[in-house]
Amino acid sequence: MTGKKFCQKAWVKSINYPAIPLHELLSRAAENYPEKTAIVYEEQEITYAKLDYLTNQFSDLLLKLKIKKNDRIALYLPNTPQFIIAFFGALKAGTTLTTINPLHREREVECQLCDSGAETIVTIESLAPIVSKVMKKTKIKNMITTKLTDISFLNLPDGFSDKQPIDIQPNDLAALQYTGGTTGTLKAAVLTHRNLVANAIQFATVIGGTSADIFLAALPLFHIYGMTTSMTVPIRLCAKMVLMPKFQPVKTCEYIQQHKVTVFCGVPTMYQLLLDNPAFAKYDLTSIRVCISGASALPPQVQKCFMQFTSGFLAEGYGLTEASPVTHCNPIDKEMLRIGSIGLPLPDTEAKIVDLETGTSTLKTGEVGELAIKGPQVMVGYWQKPEETALVLHDGWLLTGDVARIDQDGFFYIIDRKKDIIKHKGYSIYPRELEDILYEHPSVKICAVVGKPIELGNEVPVAFIVLKDGAVVTKEELMAFVNGKVGNYKAIYRVELCSGLPLNAQGKVLRRILRGIV
Repeated sequence: MTGKKFCQKAWVKSINYPAIPLHELLSRAAENYPEKTAIVYEEQEITYAKLDYLTNQFSDLLLKLKIKKNDRIALYLPNTPQFIIAFFGALKAGTTLTTINPLHREREVECQLCDSGAETIVTIESLAPIVSKVMKKTKIKNMITTKLTDISFLNLPDGFSDKQPIDIQPNDLAALQYTGGTTGTLKAAVLTHRNLVANAIQFATVIGGTSADIFLAALPLFHIYGMTTSMTVPIRLCAKMVLMPKFQPVKTCEYIQQHKVTVFCGVPTMYQLLLDNPAFAKYDLTSIRVCISGASALPPQVQKCFMQFTSGFLAEGYGLTEASPVTHCNPIDKEMLRIGSIGLPLPDTEAKIVDLETGTSTLKTGEVGELAIKGPQVMVGYWQKPEETALVLHDGWLLTGDVARIDQDGFFYIIDRKKDIIKHKGYSIYPRELEDILYEHPSVKICAVVGKPIELGNEVPVAFIVLKDGAVVTKEELMAFVNGKVGNYKAIYRVELCSGLPLNAQGKVLRRILRGIV
């Protein structure tokens, strides 16, 4: 079967996207399903009508503070209803959002506030002292705080103002989403309302979502992956969201069983930790319809084991902040699933493989090069960084920085990050290949392979490994397990056994930290 036929069978080729701002998705959901539960948070339930009302209230607060269209507003909040209320309320006021990791501290918060130029920040009382310390070094004029246990914000006005609604167009800026967490470079992808609406509709379509679905929002909402797949997508579908402030394996199983969760989006480490949980098999997880894995490579062994032990269909997808974020996904069809593949491009998304040196020549099927993407979800550019924008956007095509290939049926495979390739005596070594082999070992829980420079232009692979609880295995045994399956030039040079690996808020390994200690 050709790639074109696969795409046609998997999902519709093109979608009609309404020319609306992102918050209109919520307004329409409230109009069509006013009494339906939108959010479940601990013991609280909020209907779509109530959620829409609260966002209108928050928007009115911003207008009373004389905040104008296109002003930047920072959200420094965990996965709570307040995040969703402030997010859509700020959009209704015509502002541009920038979301901050609630685990960030003074220096990190200050850097993002200064770069974005935000003048208003929304946070919880426990984080307010951090904001107070950096306010004088930034443009922040307003700090809006809320109690973690109270879904209403302090000083919210009663009723609504009689001001005219803000005129917000699809091409207006909606969010400055910061990326570079694995590189250390601070830069924000400029995403429009059109970008975010399109990606929500694309993803909702490919997973076959309906208003009957129940989403578990365990991914951090400040990050674009959680924001789109676990917040805007269920709102687009008028579905229910069950908010989880922090991912915990046992709690996740409890939530799935209690709330009959049907859709769960996560990262590979989440699925690995769920499998490693001794109580995993005790829970009834049969409500799960589909699970999506993104943000980093999904080890084939993890994917196979998870599907064996649950009734859920686990599909690997792919995306990046610069694309709102989803661009690829495996069809939700066991007959079409390709283990090890990120799947097919989403509807209205073009993808190709280009040469690694210039990014200008399109390669043939099976050839390895850089993945390039074009679609309605692709960013405008980087915030106030024209030179960096020019490096990754070429005639509407986004160069992803990921090394990939495409097979004869149109399925894409990520080989590795371009910057993570290990160069050894003229050969290219892809860490993901070595990591996939390590994950086949029954003692390996989490691992990462990085290059160690040994001389100018020459590196060797070093593996950092976290063992499963109770596992007993030597470094030499692990090296032999891998090196016996690869060519000599790919052989792992050293193994480091660790109690944990440095992860970002999504659970993605921070390789730059590991490279700094090899």
